[in-house]
Amino acid sequence: MSPAPALRLVVCGTDTDVGKTVVSAWLVQGLGALYWKPVQSGLEGGGDRGRVQALLDLPDERLLPEAYRFQAPVSPHWAAEQEGVTIEPHRLEMPAVAGPLVVETAGGLLVPLRRDWLQIDQLQRWGLPVVLVARSGLGTLNHTLLSLEALAQRQIPVLGLILNGPAHADNPRTLQELGRVPLLGHLPPLEPLTASGLDQEWQRQNILHRLRN
Repeated sequence: MSPAPALRLVVCGTDTDVGKTVVSAWLVQGLGALYWKPVQSGLEGGGDRGRVQALLDLPDERLLPEAYRFQAPVSPHWAAEQEGVTIEPHRLEMPAVAGPLVVETAGGLLVPLRRDWLQIDQLQRWGLPVVLVARSGLGTLNHTLLSLEALAQRQIPVLGLILNGPAHADNPRTLQELGRVPLLGHLPPLEPLTASGLDQEWQRQNILHRLRN
């Protein structure tokens, strides 16, 4: 029997500051995956690639270079325009790499990469399954269910949800019932945020098993 193909997935967020980069690092560490953020807006602190590398102490070969890097921490289409650049979909083709790959998107599903090309258009072109990151608390139901509806309309496969933040008494159940997708995990606040803390949560919640089933 041939081995199962390496898991390749895309991490998307329901909104700004939902913890997409930390969850991406969680998945990179747990899967032993490469990390790729194709479009980076905002380079303070090295951008999200630099944050993932610093958190996990990854060697350079585990982090793929961005296709586009823009200085301004704004929507990619506007950041590109400020630098006189047009984001071209052909430069965002999935890299041919061996082993698992975690791809982190720039912003939410309907964020424009340019004025005639949305992030969700690129997701549809890639055809990879999505892990949707959502905040755990108040406001998550509307944002998450709208995001799941948009993905379903484009027939983009969804592996499931990862919630980020303090535990909530009802939101996990409601999102699974109404969104009709599994809850893969819940990343609670970690103080301090460390690679070892992420690993403990990964093992405790058996995330790998949930991703593969």
